[in-house]
Amino acid sequence: MTSVGCSIARLLEGAWRPEPSPLTADPSSLAKISPLLMKTGAGGLAWWRIRGSDLAASSTGQEFQQTFRAQSLQSGIHERTLRDAVGNLRAAGIEPLLAKGWLAAGLYAQRGLRPYGDIDLWIRPDQGPAAFEALGYPPGQQHPIDLHANTPARDRTWDELMGRSHPVSVGDTHVQVLGAEDHLYLLSVHMLAHGAWRPLWLCDVAPALESMPEDFDWDYCLGGGKRRANWVMTAIRLASDLLGASPRGLPTSIANARLPRWLATTVLESWGVGTPYMHTSPVGLTAPRPGTLWNALRIRWPNPIQVTIDWNRGFDRTPRLPVQFAECIVRSGRFLLGRQTATDPSLRV
Repeated sequence: MTSVGCSIARLLEGAWRPEPSPLTADPSSLAKISPLLMKTGAGGLAWWRIRGSDLAASSTGQEFQQTFRAQSLQSGIHERTLRDAVGNLRAAGIEPLLAKGWLAAGLYAQRGLRPYGDIDLWIRPDQGPAAFEALGYPPGQQHPIDLHANTPARDRTWDELMGRSHPVSVGDTHVQVLGAEDHLYLLSVHMLAHGAWRPLWLCDVAPALESMPEDFDWDYCLGGGKRRANWVMTAIRLASDLLGASPRGLPTSIANARLPRWLATTVLESWGVGTPYMHTSPVGLTAPRPGTLWNALRIRWPNPIQVTIDWNRGFDRTPRLPVQFAECIVRSGRFLLGRQTATDPSLRV
């Protein structure tokens, strides 16, 4: 699967830019990776990369173009939803903080290049019930606005994040968005906490790096402990090594850093599969069917990137196998005890 992942990486290299470099490929190789690109939300980016080549006229290229058009239309709908939600929250005395999908999409050459299913808004931890009431959303259900009653970065206070935020126009209003330093951290950790199985998440990191303001505060971004610095550095190096991101003004410690060999291999293998870890239905460990136990353990075998974040480790050359084994035991034990939960690992860091 690594070769398939490499093909995806070559196609997406620089695809977020206004004018990506020309791509040389044959239609059959493009068609081979097309299902994975579409499945993981990278179809619009694929169109942007090939739109000026002969590949654009192929059947696969036309499919990518239709995806880009649909995402562009959806972006306009999302903007109206966001504008209305911000207005309702402000009417209730709640000032939200925006990050992730909508904000990340604004860093691409076109908003339609970056699809997102909902809009992530953060609110003060004590404002959760009032915010749901202001939006008319019953708690515990899926809505177009994904409210988070916590902080986007657990090692930063709400006041600190809001103090470094800035307004961005949304139609005839505005919304406060995370500062560039905090958003880079959030994008990095979100990607790694989910095992980096979606190429789109690494693409998010790339334009965030290439659009950094001149006064980007690296000391603040990397401050807060070795783990934070290691995770941000890992995301930056992956975006540079696999997708050709070219950030300016990198600290020497990041510019000269080298990732452990297993890391890029794991990412490319994940891209070649296109399925996240633990995304399938649970398999009962007590069922008598032959092979059930093995299958249950297989789908619970943790992605080494995800488990590194879950166990608060750094990305280095240390073997992941012992931690993966421990995580597998923990998850299987939770299942046996009936305490399996569907938590978002990105919110545990």
